Amino acid sequence: MRKSASCCLLIALLFLLPTACTNNPTPSTPTLQPTSTESPQEHFIVFGDISDDPAEVIEGTQPIADYVAAQLADYGITGGQVKVAASTEEMIELLKSGEVDLYFDSTYPATLISDASGAQIILRRWRFGVETYNSVIFASKSSGITDVEGLKGKMIAMDAPYSTSGFMLPAVYLTENGLKLVGKPDGSAPIGSDEIGFAFAYDDENILQWVLSGITPAGVTDDYHFDKSFPPEATAQLVELARTESTPRQVGLARAGLEPELLQAIIQTLITMHEDPNNQTILDKFQTTRFDKFPEGIEAATGRIREMMEIVKDIPLP
Repeated sequence: MRKSASCCLLIALLFLLPTACTNNPTPSTPTLQPTSTESPQEHFIVFGDISDDPAEVIEGTQPIADYVAAQLADYGITGGQVKVAASTEEMIELLKSGEVDLYFDSTYPATLISDASGAQIILRRWRFGVETYNSVIFASKSSGITDVEGLKGKMIAMDAPYSTSGFMLPAVYLTENGLKLVGKPDGSAPIGSDEIGFAFAYDDENILQWVLSGITPAGVTDDYHFDKSFPPEATAQLVELARTESTPRQVGLARAGLEPELLQAIIQTLITMHEDPNNQTILDKFQTTRFDKFPEGIEAATGRIREMMEIVKDIPLP
């Protein structure tokens, strides 16, 4: 009887042991989680431009994009990039989508792009060392034209529909002086005696050649080309008819949606970078002497531009 009782006790203990081990597990070494090898999220400051030669634009713009990015590290910026659009329409979309942060252009196209994209004009760019510029209306001496009134019934060569110095400034000047401008497909199109016909040559050098060769008796260009770039033997054959008012050489746009603190840091970085001589090479590559704020304020500067835009929008284009 005692032997049977002992066997029963042993069997009971054997069944109880697994349960006891399960309820009171021995401590085990914690499993180590693998360390993440992913780099922190990159956040670039992106400069945009419009060109059919992206390599040239990137070469000139990447150094300043890198410089600005380095100054903005405290705002989470990890690097600078350059994006080149093939058209104005593409640049508008890049600014609207936030793929481009900063864009620079002359006042007329920049304001058009600002209005279409929501980007804001923030400062002036002294391109080629020039803070402002104007347009020169000129004619060949052989044409016999000596003033803008003499352009009635004649053709004048202009640059392009969205050019500041090659269309907007001279068009506004002539219109505000009571002259009527009408776009023509080419230099041989018929012109009314009370109007001035104009056609686009799409380059300042082309305009000069049109006038010298007699395709059109008159043309327009900016003051830099007329005073310094055109060969002296060419300008000796020209007569200056008028100079227009001045406008900023170029302006900078910042896309909508940039954090206010980041935007102010960008502006401060740009307007002070010329103070350090070590930045001269970077500025030279970007064809810029310095950036600054509008002396008369942004509203005053852009207000006149918008007045001029209202005038040219009613001029029939070729």
